[in-house]
Amino acid sequence: MTGRLRSSPPRYRKEHHRMTNIGILGAGRVGANLAGKLSAAGHHVILGRRSPTEETTAAAEGTGPRVSFADQRTTARTADVVINATPGDSSLERLADLRTELSGKILIDVSNATRDAADGLPGDLCYPGSSLAEKLQAALPDTHVVKTLNTMLFMVMTAPETLATPPTVYLSGDDEQAKRTVTGLLGDLGWQPERIEDLGDITTARATEAMILVVPHILRRHGFKPFAVSVAR
Repeated sequence: MTGRLRSSPPRYRKEHHRMTNIGILGAGRVGANLAGKLSAAGHHVILGRRSPTEETTAAAEGTGPRVSFADQRTTARTADVVINATPGDSSLERLADLRTELSGKILIDVSNATRDAADGLPGDLCYPGSSLAEKLQAALPDTHVVKTLNTMLFMVMTAPETLATPPTVYLSGDDEQAKRTVTGLLGDLGWQPERIEDLGDITTARATEAMILVVPHILRRHGFKPFAVSVAR
């Protein structure tokens, strides 16, 4: 699934959203990957570490001139839009502690909450019958939570055109304006409108989060190759 399609310019440019200050909680591979692409699209990005003295990960090197670093509380307070790229099994406690800083903001949740299996791959869901996104929305009632980008390996988030079959990205959230803003940011990451599937309110996130259950089986059989769990029409 690593063949390449001819890329085409994003279709959001004619009615482009304004440049945004985007905070990313988590400076690992997922956070750094998103930071590089969003900064290249013209946004100012703050990568939030757990503490100001945390070492910058190798993945975060060279993310771009519009990328800065701060502790996670400062990142949440100063950004217009915040992306949760922290480990899903600890995200709820971590972000609930930032309720004041996240008030009135859009929180894009790209994490999956699972318990690790013996081989370190994703295991059972932490919130069966619910979802991390729903738990975050309940814990952060003054924040607009939007679930997306959690059904693919991290490199596909910013380069969907690299898969031989065009992948699907899903949206779940209660606030329509927040989802429109996130749709614009997905365009900056290379996602075409016809590949963005709005599933509805935040409860629909339990469906996409459950898709993580297929991922370890695919990785064990095929290795760490880019793929996404998509709708074929």
